[in-house]
Amino acid sequence: MRSAALLLLCPLAAALSGRFWHITDLHWDPDYDPAAGAGQMCPSGGSRAGPAGGPWGTYLCDAPWRLLASAVRAMRSLLQRPDFVLWTGDDTPHVPNEKLGEEKVLHIIEKLTSLIRETFPDTKVYAALGNHDFHPKNQFPGKDHRIYSQTAELWRPWLNNASITLFRAGGFYSEKLPGSRTRGRMVVLNTNLYYDQNNETAGEEDPAGQFRWLDETLTNASRADEMVYIVGHVPPGFFEKKRGKAWFRSGFNERYLQMVQKHHRVIAAQFFGHHHTDTFRMFYSDTGSPINVMFLAPGVTPWKTTLPGVKNGANNPGIRVIDYDPDTLQVLDMVTYYLNLTHANLMEEKSPVWEEEYRLTEAFQVPDGSAHSMQTVLERIQHDPYSLQQYYEFNSVSYDLAPCEGSCHIDHVCAIRELDFTRYEECVGTSSSASALVGVWPFFSCLLLGLISLQQAVQ
Repeated sequence: MRSAALLLLCPLAAALSGRFWHITDLHWDPDYDPAAGAGQMCPSGGSRAGPAGGPWGTYLCDAPWRLLASAVRAMRSLLQRPDFVLWTGDDTPHVPNEKLGEEKVLHIIEKLTSLIRETFPDTKVYAALGNHDFHPKNQFPGKDHRIYSQTAELWRPWLNNASITLFRAGGFYSEKLPGSRTRGRMVVLNTNLYYDQNNETAGEEDPAGQFRWLDETLTNASRADEMVYIVGHVPPGFFEKKRGKAWFRSGFNERYLQMVQKHHRVIAAQFFGHHHTDTFRMFYSDTGSPINVMFLAPGVTPWKTTLPGVKNGANNPGIRVIDYDPDTLQVLDMVTYYLNLTHANLMEEKSPVWEEEYRLTEAFQVPDGSAHSMQTVLERIQHDPYSLQQYYEFNSVSYDLAPCEGSCHIDHVCAIRELDFTRYEECVGTSSSASALVGVWPFFSCLLLGLISLQQAVQ
């Protein structure tokens, strides 16, 4: 009888849950030309030589329009009526500033906005600016600017009047989630203000007053018995594929972590981009208990990073669906879909297939995407070689299938676990020392056995 009752309840539970899309780092390269010679296919590839490009793109270049249109069509096909869409920025190609300009940046944002609006005409979209969605790139001011104002107009169908006013002043906003069955609120940040490459805000304590506003917004959400998703582009903490590579200036990073600690009870989850990789970040209380989790979605662009020191830093294009509880905003599950770019180009398909790469709860055997569940995932990645390798292959959206060992293991675990600058350095140092000790132990073991054998022989 109990089994029958559960079967009856499961469809009801499924019906009560919600679903939304998260896409990020589209990086459209309007000048991608697969027919051009090596090193000339795309401005975003620079002078890097590589194999000939295909109709759906190449790992050396940012996304051609065909790839972006294919991704959005796949979203429509896989989930036609999402509750909403998260779009966490970086729309322009990786090219020097002199190849862009304000008008071209705004043109690219407009084209991608139109693509998403035409595909999901009746769907609320929460869009954030990426560090490339400005001119000069990264240089976001903590005050009103024409790009803020023009982008607010492009996104007017998605924003209420209060959000438009806020966005014009600093590129951030907050709104209640749509629907009568949710007590949720979306907080969209402009974390480009905290980026260490942003010279405009280098000497400021609270650019655009965003920290003060965030504190007030989360306090008010708690009083109103709301739960919150925090959304942004550039995340705090460190890049898992390059040791010691942080994104925020130190003071901004510390203040952000303090904000999450203070308000973690009202923050259901955080969703960011920027890395182009599939990973997550853990937040802890002062006593070490997991209190929050940030999910970083993979990019749609397959572009191989030029960041010095990163090995094999490309990815297959990825898009993601999140299942959630509309009442609590608890992340129940997430499914990542991807395009095997190599296969799609070889087949020269007119409509390449976006496949399910993995489902969080099935792949890592956890009940949901809560902070406690993701702590379990982290512990498995840290201690189980199979889980580590599985996570590592998902990290590049099944592009880099090489073994993750030694320093690779350390860099990923420490980046997930420690967002604080000092604690991260301690994690890397301690883990590296332990790894070195493990590495030399077989040598000393053999040496010790040899000495014992020699002593016995002499006796």
